[in-house]
Amino acid sequence: MDKNTLISSFGKWVSPINFKKIFEHVENGKQDYYIKKLTTEAFIKLLLFAQLHETESLQAMSDALLNVFDRGYVDYERFNRMTDDGYFFVSRLKKNAVIREIERFTLPEGSKVLADKMVYIGTPQKRAENIFRLLEVIDTKGNNLRLITNRFDLSAEEISEIYRSRWTIELFF
Repeated sequence: MDKNTLISSFGKWVSPINFKKIFEHVENGKQDYYIKKLTTEAFIKLLLFAQLHETESLQAMSDALLNVFDRGYVDYERFNRMTDDGYFFVSRLKKNAVIREIERFTLPEGSKVLADKMVYIGTPQKRAENIFRLLEVIDTKGNNLRLITNRFDLSAEEISEIYRSRWTIELFF
């Protein structure tokens, strides 16, 4: 296998969209005049194209899925709420994010993941209450990325692959 071949098990993590919650959000939500005029299909397209710019739209998703989002959605309070409410996520951390390492996990030999740690995120004055998992990975352009998640049951490679697959989906749309 060469470096350009993508082996993906992404399908085992993808959960179908919870249309019941989407319909409720469209029909009963407190949207403005223009959004009320949208059909459910158009609303879903907007949601999938990430054009609503409302982080509250994340709550309309099924609680059985793993939310994957970019650093534009980084919010430590939201990470706490999602963790406390049983939602799972993977996000890219901003470069200036303050972390405090609790434990470093052993990686398999030959892993493409640089580091796998249990951490606190934030400063002592403004820190997330929950403990998270931090992965340091290299993207396809050679940039160092820090990924934060509340999933401790998946391997570091699986989490890295899930986040990398996010870009494939984004390019598709």
